[in-house]
Amino acid sequence: MQLRRAARVILVGAPGVGKGTQSERLLRRFPQLASISTGDLLRTNVKNRTPLGIKAESTMKSGGLVADDLMLRLISSELRNRGWLQNHGPPEVMTLSSEAISASEMRNPDDIAFDAFAAGRPMSPAQASEDPTASFILDGYPRNAAQANSLEGIVPINLAVSLKTPFEVVLERIAGRWVHEPSGRVYNTTFNAPKVPGRDDITGEPLIQRPDDTEEVYRARFQKFQEASEPLLEHYAKKGVLVEVEGMSSDEISPKLYDVFEQRFVM
Repeated sequence: MQLRRAARVILVGAPGVGKGTQSERLLRRFPQLASISTGDLLRTNVKNRTPLGIKAESTMKSGGLVADDLMLRLISSELRNRGWLQNHGPPEVMTLSSEAISASEMRNPDDIAFDAFAAGRPMSPAQASEDPTASFILDGYPRNAAQANSLEGIVPINLAVSLKTPFEVVLERIAGRWVHEPSGRVYNTTFNAPKVPGRDDITGEPLIQRPDDTEEVYRARFQKFQEASEPLLEHYAKKGVLVEVEGMSSDEISPKLYDVFEQRFVM
């Protein structure tokens, strides 16, 4: 199915709710959609030894979290490379960063703009393409309201979907999950059971349960998700782009999600 305007989307949902499944189904149904994973961007930039990758790697090796401004640079760079985002105009006031940076970085308009942004000075609004081929699902960012607010200065999200499945249903799903560790194949005793209990269908090797697939760990993760997601969802509700989609299973959620996309970006 063809989109008629650009979709810039994030999916928000508790661990185990099926964000990955829904993303894959959306990509198949709407071929113009692309998936942009911030985790993949980080790994690619580190592997290719880009200036951004080198900065991120040093932070990651020291055990720290990659700073928001660096994540925003990664997203901005990826969108510009795809031709989906025009460079920012110059900020209202430009000064050199207090940090030492390379000459090549100084020539990057985004770096200059971000120096002003980090100092609290305004940046010019982003110019995001409205071409349907510039459609994407952004995975891994933003995770809280502060990040969402910062992202608005780079690219405006025009659909935030809150995926909801009852806590007890997800907990049962997590408890029944088994993994073939070498391949990453995932089974579930409630809806996708292996042919032989405890054995991988392809290799016959033993399946394992991940250490974090326990009720205690999941409850803690769910609590952290709720604390971060409530203000995040409120941010997008105020922007008028938040939609809630609820269901007991992925198969129940998908048709509702398709309808949301069709109403917003096809009709």
